[in-house]
Parts: sequence; structure tokens; C-alpha cells
Amino acid sequence: MTDAQPIALSIIVPCYKVEKYLPKCLDSLVNQTLDNIEAICINDGSPDSCIDILRDYEARYPGKVVVIDKQNEGVWKGRWDGIAIARGEYIGFLDSDDYAMPTFAESLYRAAKDNDADIAVCGFDRIELDTNKRLSREMASPRASFVIDEDPGRLVELNGAPWNKCFRASVLKNMRNLENPPTVLDDLAFHLLAYCDMHGKVVFVPDALVHYMVRAGSIINTVRKEQLESILAAFLCIRGYYEEARPELLGMLDAVAFLHLGVSLVFRLSCSKDVDIKAVISDMTAYLDKNFPTWCKSPYINWSYVRPRGGALSKLLVVQKVYKAHAMPAFLGLYRFMIDKLHVDIKW
Repeated sequence: MTDAQPIALSIIVPCYKVEKYLPKCLDSLVNQTLDNIEAICINDGSPDSCIDILRDYEARYPGKVVVIDKQNEGVWKGRWDGIAIARGEYIGFLDSDDYAMPTFAESLYRAAKDNDADIAVCGFDRIELDTNKRLSREMASPRASFVIDEDPGRLVELNGAPWNKCFRASVLKNMRNLENPPTVLDDLAFHLLAYCDMHGKVVFVPDALVHYMVRAGSIINTVRKEQLESILAAFLCIRGYYEEARPELLGMLDAVAFLHLGVSLVFRLSCSKDVDIKAVISDMTAYLDKNFPTWCKSPYINWSYVRPRGGALSKLLVVQKVYKAHAMPAFLGLYRFMIDKLHVDIKW
């Protein structure tokens, strides 16, 4: 990469206590087939040797590896720090304990650039860290592109992680922020803030280009009751942004809220032994009814909309019927059994 060559894609990598995995992640980025990229690595006050590793790569790959060394403020703030200095036309992300396939950057950037898209999405593999066994392959089947303004309901089917996507940089650099971001579902909150300022195309690359490493015992990540308040408050703030700027997307937002709060978050809460799950479901239903009222009659969670699109929307339609039939406790128990005993995990 020469100084005169514009940056096509900036890839932001937050780093904290990952000295064991960081070199493999960085090697995967400096050896991408797309040359004009930059990896912006944020050392978030990591107490291990992350900063030494990052400085070594920065010295060996000047201009391609850019290091921000800062006090610990968390992934949310670190991503914003990276976005602020990113020079790329598009911005992507990678977790520092994961790694990318060699064509990750080129495939995402070309798909986005060639289609003048706001977002490009690729597939990924979930890999068990200890055994290197592939647990699942997701988002890797062919999918038709769509325009957000024309079919916003399809945003519901996108996974909530930023590390298998690239985003138009001009949107991220100007999007709204949260004064108090949640410690759980922060990736999803980030996406919803980005969607609020997007009108264009979403395109898909049907290849698994990221290896998402799963540590033993981390398939189910429980949520503590004391974390719940910040999550619900953040979603209310996001709702306010949409009411002001994109009321036409409120139906999509309500469907996303049901999926990630009413289903995924409730499931994670149900994994805590001291939780009265019936009370949790009752409280969450009241919260959704009050603040995301179309969740139970969403235009994007009905048979006529789901039938030609399928995929994650079909699963969401089924679980909505379970929810409305007051059968969620039994459903969650079965879901936990499938994961714990059968090692089968349904991806929503």
C-alpha cells in the first residue's frame, strides 16, 4: 500500500486481554488480498502484553496497522474512537480473538462498492477454540440484496454482530450515539443506530469469511438482572431516535425488539437459577406492549411476508405464536435442553 493509494476499508479491532490470540488475528488482516486497507487496533487499557504485540505489528506494517493506546473505557467507546480516525470508504470490524479469511476484506468491499451499498454482509463459522471443530456455519447461504427504504423488514434477519459486515463510513461517522450504552446487546444497539441513518442497499457475500472462536462453556451467556435496566433504557433511547428521524422504520424496530428482547434476552435470563422466568416474561411483555407495540401484530412477522423470504423470519413467526400462546416457559426449557444435552443451538 502506497501513501497515494486511498484506503478502501478500515477494519476496527478492539483489544483487551487477548495476547494469546492477537497475533493470529493480526496475521489474518495484514495478509488480506485487498491491499489498500488499514487495521485500526484499539488497546483498551489491556493489562497484558497486547500493546507490545500491537506496536510490533505497527512497526512492521506502517500505515496498514494503526494503534490507538488508551485507558480502559470498553468496546463501545473504543469502536467510536476507531471510527473517528478511520480513513476508509467503508468500515468493518473484527474481534481480536477471531480471525478472517484472506478474501474477507476484498469480498466485502467489492460487494459494497460494486453495488453502492450501505452494508455488505458475509457468512461466518463458529469454531470451538479448544478443538478447532466447526460448530456452525451462518449467514453463508445465498440471499437476495434489498434496499432498506423499500423492504426494511429484512433488516430483522441480519445477525447482530458487526464483525461480518462492512458499513458505509460516512454513515458511521455521523450516526447518533448513546450516552449510556448497554453492557449486553451493545452490538445490536450499534446496528440499530446505524440503520437509523441508512436508506440504501444491503448486499450479501455467501461465503464464510470469518472464524468466530467460541470458548468452552460460552455457548450460553447469562444476563444478570441488574444488567437488564441499562438494556431496556438504551432501547428506549433508540426508539426515541427512530420516532424523531425514521418513523417509517418503527415496525422493523418493534420486530427487532421482540426478537432480541422478547426471545434472546429472555432466554439468557432464563439460564440464571435465581430468576422467576414467568415474571420475567410478564414484565418483558408489558415493556414491549408499551414501547414497541406492533411486535405482536408486526407486518414483518406474518405468513404473507415470511413465506417468500423464509430463513430467520420463519423461526421468528413460530416463536411469536408460542409467545402469544403463553407457552414460552416450556419452549425455553426445551431450548435449553437442546443446547445442554443435544448440543443443538437454533440461530435466530
